[in-house]
Amino acid sequence: MSNQDERPQVSRDGLSREQAGSEPHRDHSGNRLRKELPQEVPAAASDTAPEANAEAEAATEPGAEQTSDPGRPSGDEERTEPTLTGRQRLAEGLWPPRVSRAQLIVAVLLFGLGFGLAVQVASNSDSDSALRGARQEDLVRILDELDGRTQRLEDEKQGLEKQRQELQNSSDQAAEARKQTAEKEKQLGILAGTVGAQGPGITITIEDAKGTVQADMLLDAIQELRAAGAEAIQVNGVRVVAGTYLTDSGKSVDVDGNKINAPYRFKVIGKPQDLEPALNIPGGVVQTLEKEQATVTVEQSGKIVVDALRAAKRPDYARSSSQ
Repeated sequence: MSNQDERPQVSRDGLSREQAGSEPHRDHSGNRLRKELPQEVPAAASDTAPEANAEAEAATEPGAEQTSDPGRPSGDEERTEPTLTGRQRLAEGLWPPRVSRAQLIVAVLLFGLGFGLAVQVASNSDSDSALRGARQEDLVRILDELDGRTQRLEDEKQGLEKQRQELQNSSDQAAEARKQTAEKEKQLGILAGTVGAQGPGITITIEDAKGTVQADMLLDAIQELRAAGAEAIQVNGVRVVAGTYLTDSGKSVDVDGNKINAPYRFKVIGKPQDLEPALNIPGGVVQTLEKEQATVTVEQSGKIVVDALRAAKRPDYARSSSQ
């Protein structure tokens, strides 16, 4: 037999079969030994079972001090640690602000856009403030004047379109062009004051008994009439053209070097329904002259004759660019 057969067989409790069945008085010592031995660990336990058993025995010994990880908080500390509310977490997420370069550029662009809109609104409100304080009658007159200007521009547009169609449809375009050129020359002659003119319009008479009317007041009247669509103007026998100037000469006024005295009589050719309201607007020509104690009379007429002429002056340097 081998050496393995000669060894006494040991039971699971650590005693040989011979020792297990020899003496009954050893049962008590065997039980004591069994209590002192650690419990059997299943075969499937990990290799760390002896260390766990050792820690368990150390924990069960009387007087043993329980050790804990100094870096790990105890259960009481974990329970007493304050938790953040939703508002606190939101505040921590928003402050301090984290602004990127792209967000900064977008903010600057939005600020510029808002500032531009504010300036535009302010400018529009300032331009409209002058009309808000006007009376209803004044607003109606201003509206009629604007309608008149719009109608004149529309008529001019239709006339130009008609001329273009005539040039395109005429069999003898050269003759048609000469005809239109002659008509254009007459129109330019009226504006330049080299030919006489007649048509509907108004007559303005300014009585200045105290000599308070000055040249700038008459110039304002001429400018207002031109803005209302006046096509030909004559003052006391002097033709008013684009280069006309007025100066004070004592209690009289000089128009292009020609001295005129009160009463000042204007002959104006244009649409009477536009010319007369333009003089009577609040703060306009009539009210200004009446503040100077002058008397202004405006009369409409279906035929006004402007016969004062200006000599055609040949320009010294300007030449026609047409071939």
